[in-house]
Amino acid sequence: MMSEQMNKPHAIIIMGVSGCGKSSVGERLAEALHLAFVEGDALHPAANVEKMSKGIPLTDEDRMPWLDLIGEDMQASLDKSEGIIVSCSALKRVYRDRLRAAVGGNLFFVYLEGSKALLTKRMGERKGHFMPVSLLESQLATLEVPTGEPGVVTVDIDDTVDGIAATALKGLAALGITA
Repeated sequence: MMSEQMNKPHAIIIMGVSGCGKSSVGERLAEALHLAFVEGDALHPAANVEKMSKGIPLTDEDRMPWLDLIGEDMQASLDKSEGIIVSCSALKRVYRDRLRAAVGGNLFFVYLEGSKALLTKRMGERKGHFMPVSLLESQLATLEVPTGEPGVVTVDIDDTVDGIAATALKGLAALGITA
């Protein structure tokens, strides 16, 4: 089973709340693993972006069509025998399970975990992002930590982007995913 998994292209989601570094870490991992990177936020419908930019948390109903688009993108890559890395908050287990189902289970997650203080600091330093710091509370309240779920690597974000990416690569290698 493991060698069969290793020969398949992989879909990897870089997950966590806003401000944890999903895009930066995802880009580094895509480069290191020679995979395409998709910014999941770019797939949000305009109505979702508008809600979030006004500080209104998304509902499950808002998120499902977005998750389906991410699933379709990942499956399209896998259908072409190409791996892919996508940034996506994937805050709830039901969201992660929906994404797993979209790609037939061939999906791994890198969960970027950090303290509220560190996340708040990082969000405050971002320029030009639609997600206000005020929504961090609702994201932390929504978050169901993926501990114990299959194919999940948890990485503490209290490090440089390169350090976080290196730790994530070690965790993925332990699951059989290498460049």
